[in-house]
Amino acid sequence: MINGKTVLAGVIGWPVAHSRSPMLHNHWCKVHQINGAYVPLPVAPGQLEVALRGLAAAGFRGVNVTIPHKEEAFRLCDELTMTAKRAGAANTLRFEDGRILGDCTDGTGFCDNLRAHAVSPSGFVLILGAGGAARAIAAALQDCGCDVFITNRTAARAEALVSALGAGAVLPWADWPARLGEMQILINATSLGMGGHDETDWPSILQQAQLGLSVADIVYTPLQTPLLRAAQQRGLRTVEGLGMLLYQARAGFHAWFGLWPEVDKQSFDLLMADLT
Repeated sequence: MINGKTVLAGVIGWPVAHSRSPMLHNHWCKVHQINGAYVPLPVAPGQLEVALRGLAAAGFRGVNVTIPHKEEAFRLCDELTMTAKRAGAANTLRFEDGRILGDCTDGTGFCDNLRAHAVSPSGFVLILGAGGAARAIAAALQDCGCDVFITNRTAARAEALVSALGAGAVLPWADWPARLGEMQILINATSLGMGGHDETDWPSILQQAQLGLSVADIVYTPLQTPLLRAAQQRGLRTVEGLGMLLYQARAGFHAWFGLWPEVDKQSFDLLMADLT
């Protein structure tokens, strides 16, 4: 039951009704018998600062921030972790003494999901895409010591990402399949495959990969994207995107509720049931 001692957190987005974060965090509160509640908070563009200051004043412990507010949240933070600075975005905010403290957990969540699938974040890594998720993932992988290559249909975006990170290399979109044999990890950080829509000839492309390649996708609807299906048929290790959602949530839960929750089969199955 919610009472005067309930710790409050939530997720801000526009729209936000689709977010699975409330289901996950409230599940963890129940499992660990924490008097906490995590709620969806629809905040229209242009209203983020008013919302954040109001929630902090109302006693909320903190919030997650999702589309379209991540970059603005980054600008509004009074203090940022080095991870957030490298990612250029903040998705996990904590309120403390009237100040907004920002972190970005997307990249570290991605790396934790790799490790959960017995994939070491090391070696040569090729990332498809140059958006916000790609930057957070690239920064985290570089922090793990990886050599990161970025490719994007719009070359200028890939070049801007590498410039912002201060490290990495750009591969032209037309050329990256020919370089696949050099890579240890391939990551799809684009919307390719979302909803099952993807006309890319992945079986032909993946024939150029070494058999030790690991293939990861940040898309999780469907869980098995066309890229991951083709990788499995080629005998490659695959990493689905739903685990990233679970692992990136842990740091926020700890910041607000004081406990590191376990990403277990029950947590995974809970979100899987909501996808089907």
